[in-house]
Amino acid sequence: MKKELAPVGKLSGEIYYKNKQLDDWNERTLVEEIGLVFQDPENQIIMDDVMQEIVFSMENLGYSNFEMRKRVAETVHAFGMEHLLKSKPSELSGGQKQMLNLLSVLLLKPKVLLLDEPTSQLDPLAAKDLIIMLERLNKEMGIIIIMVEHRLEELFHIADRVLLLNDGEINYQGRSRNLIYQLFSLEDKQFTPYIPAISQLYLKKACYPKIEDIPLTVKETREWLASLPTSLNQHNLHLKSNTEYERKPIIELKDIYYQYDKGSPLILKKLSLQINQGDYYAIVGGNGSGKTTLLKACLGMLKLQRGKVYLMGENIRKIKEAELYKKIAYLPQNPRTYFIQDTLEKEMLEVIQQHKITDGVAKINEMLDRFQIMHLRHRHPYDCSGGEMQKAALASMLLGDPELLFIDEPTKGLDPFSKLQLGEMLKQLHQAGLTIVMVTHDIEFAAQHASNSAMMFDGKIIVDNTPEELFKGNFFYTTTMSRATQNSSIPEALTLEEVLTQ
Repeated sequence: MKKELAPVGKLSGEIYYKNKQLDDWNERTLVEEIGLVFQDPENQIIMDDVMQEIVFSMENLGYSNFEMRKRVAETVHAFGMEHLLKSKPSELSGGQKQMLNLLSVLLLKPKVLLLDEPTSQLDPLAAKDLIIMLERLNKEMGIIIIMVEHRLEELFHIADRVLLLNDGEINYQGRSRNLIYQLFSLEDKQFTPYIPAISQLYLKKACYPKIEDIPLTVKETREWLASLPTSLNQHNLHLKSNTEYERKPIIELKDIYYQYDKGSPLILKKLSLQINQGDYYAIVGGNGSGKTTLLKACLGMLKLQRGKVYLMGENIRKIKEAELYKKIAYLPQNPRTYFIQDTLEKEMLEVIQQHKITDGVAKINEMLDRFQIMHLRHRHPYDCSGGEMQKAALASMLLGDPELLFIDEPTKGLDPFSKLQLGEMLKQLHQAGLTIVMVTHDIEFAAQHASNSAMMFDGKIIVDNTPEELFKGNFFYTTTMSRATQNSSIPEALTLEEVLTQ
């Protein structure tokens, strides 16, 4: 739909904009009127200064100084990004880069806005703010919004139309409630994960479900729950056990301080953390709170201003790199940075050689099969989708049987079905003895899979506990199901599965 960025290949058929073929439009008009925000914010940033990045497109199109100043002042204020204007894009978090790209596109006042997974790198609060802003842009400014997205819970109630693509074709489409009912009624349940949990709860438990009554919001779900007979609401929920047993610490951070350079603000401060062997530890927090920096500190990648990091009781600075590589695997937020070979198979063979694994080919086949990416074997990693690249990187690094896995935003770019598969794979690895430390904005995923959770704020861990204790009762850092069941006629629950046990 964005002519300047059309993929290389053979195109048949026709694309119309305002009843006129794209090829017949003036190039400048299309640049201004059809805006696109990429899935990977790194691919869209050109300049090394935030202010320069913001005005780059307007300068290239020859806008007057007056018009640029007016638009920047208005839009930057609307986004609340004044404090970032003097920063470098390299210093911004993934979510802040995403917002920078959106702001830059909106300065051209597009009539159509194309968004590729705009919430994938945003914390729950920022994602909610973005969705509200997009709804306003659509309803108050008349901007047409076409969005590719996997985090659907917050979108069904505002979307005018939903399309579900599979294998290059539109399989199902329609208004939200009609589409949800259609997907739920299918014998093939591969699309069930696309249905919001609160809608699934209604369709599974309502005596006579009606399309027009399917809840899409917390308010609608609470109204339906309040209408249920009280006899259905007397049972307590079955919660995960909080029983603790003696376990050895696998990684310890003591009084950590870190800043990028002298004069810049501290990213980590007064940070102490202990993760035990066998933990499945989820770290959540706002964009820019220091989560990714914390992971890099755990890996020994940073020169800390103060504090020490211990791996299995040994100072990580004293462990040889080769030994560290055997014990630890790290899946970064952008998996593209992991790959150095031109095919996935070559990447995996490189890992086999580094770890001197004797049955390497058999192990590669097993891993490709487990992650269901056998068809990607001879493909260049950069030609994979974001979700496929995520799976490929994880499959490669697990060939070495690490004891500790660090993963940064593992569900970013994954559709709901792939997320289920990833959750099951990580669960199996965890049960087999792998310790997992995960940074995520996906509260639903953390609540469903993690054994322990922590929240970061202002460069330090402010609280940690089980997901039940940490996420319940919150407004934003919680699940849609939790918000729907808070102060309702049934006990509060984090997941659909917990409610269904009643």
